[in-house]
Amino acid sequence: DDMRVWLHRVADWVADYRETIEDRPIVPAVVPGEIAAQLPARLPDAAAPLETLFGELDRVLMPGIVHWGHPSFLGYFGSTSNGPALLAAIVAAALNVSAMTWRTSPTATELESVVLDWIREMTGLPEEMFGVVYDTASVAVVHALAAARERAVASAGGGSVRTHGVMPSGPAPLRVYASDQAHSSLDKAMIVLGLGEANVVRVASDAAFRLDVGALRAAIDADIADGHRPMAVVATVGTTSTASVDPVAAIAAVCREHDVWLHVDAAYGGALALLSEEHSVMDGVALADSVVINPHKWMFVPLDFSALYTPHRDALRRVFSLVPEYLRGDAAETTNATVDYMDYGVQLGRRFRALKAWMVFRAFGRAGVAARIREHVRLARTWATWVEHDDAFALAAPVRMAVVCFRCAPPGISNAGADRLNESIVEAVNASGDGYLTHTRLRGRVVMRVGIGNVLTTERHLAHVWSRVRAEAAARMARAPG
Repeated sequence: DDMRVWLHRVADWVADYRETIEDRPIVPAVVPGEIAAQLPARLPDAAAPLETLFGELDRVLMPGIVHWGHPSFLGYFGSTSNGPALLAAIVAAALNVSAMTWRTSPTATELESVVLDWIREMTGLPEEMFGVVYDTASVAVVHALAAARERAVASAGGGSVRTHGVMPSGPAPLRVYASDQAHSSLDKAMIVLGLGEANVVRVASDAAFRLDVGALRAAIDADIADGHRPMAVVATVGTTSTASVDPVAAIAAVCREHDVWLHVDAAYGGALALLSEEHSVMDGVALADSVVINPHKWMFVPLDFSALYTPHRDALRRVFSLVPEYLRGDAAETTNATVDYMDYGVQLGRRFRALKAWMVFRAFGRAGVAARIREHVRLARTWATWVEHDDAFALAAPVRMAVVCFRCAPPGISNAGADRLNESIVEAVNASGDGYLTHTRLRGRVVMRVGIGNVLTTERHLAHVWSRVRAEAAARMARAPG
């Protein structure tokens, strides 16, 4: 009876939060340590009533929340939660199953397979691509490169990394290549895999921030001449800073020439393929050895949900499958199940992530997901138009998706001065609490960046933040024009 009462109260709390989120300052006015100082340093022996805990939630915890779901939060990729996803999260928490084998949860396993097939088909990947769900693209690339490492070492006569580990006396140092715009998760993956971040080769990008294929060829040839062994290339469809799209088909040709694994990071940009007019964004991706797509970035599935696809299902399984005796009775080999997802990654316990994806996709429908993506592209182009019509601002990168990079650089200001100006504008907008954007560096210069992905964001919200950007820029230029 108590649980029923509190479930209703939580439902009201969530609904109230969603209803009032636009009225809240996005960034909290707290200092480091302020939240922790209000909480017990040692867990009290006595149980606390839920009434007390929800009082602390509102009084102590909520003042330190950054409201990523605010419609004027335009940082990073700007995704958000939504009603269907919230309902599914409650159900998944109540069920609390582990989707490690088919027998431990037939529905969780089969729903994951179904949802992965939906994503694969919507983004235009071929049927032979096998999918598995991880939490983030950062974890997905570790698994993909682990399979690439095993193949590269075996082909060089170095045996099995899975069996013998990374041996100092093994084959030549393995190299991985990516553009200077590729995500930093690649470097972390190389650290985790024992290959070293020094063996990540950053290749120059072209004027549109796409990997330069000629520079890639030159880097691979130089490494081979120096005794290194090319292991993989990471191409990106929708880079973090600019949402640029690498020429995947041309990169794939280079990889095939050198027998190099091609991993495509389409974590953000893969979603654009849902639009019929933008399906070419995935040109060449079908040639990849592995592809990652994150529905939690631009397909409205809340954190966390990352889908890795590969045509080399057996290669991935050979690296990670391990069935101890205490799991053997529930393993696929004894149940005739088609898949046990525990065999395709480090993790054994696996949350029922597919439920929220299924709920969102079914509640929105394919047309609804596509319509929201199309609207976000329109909103980004609207922002770009505002930039182009203001003499104090300029676009810093082409706009294809829902990311806009722009720079305030009025006549007469030095590059260094413009860098400081752009950083201070971002800081001031974010400190105001009614808008949030980020900055990045392109060609060594600081630029402002907005990412649109929230189902609640409208042109009205963008106009308000743009007005704030212009006002902060004008105030700073008036004080320090040089």
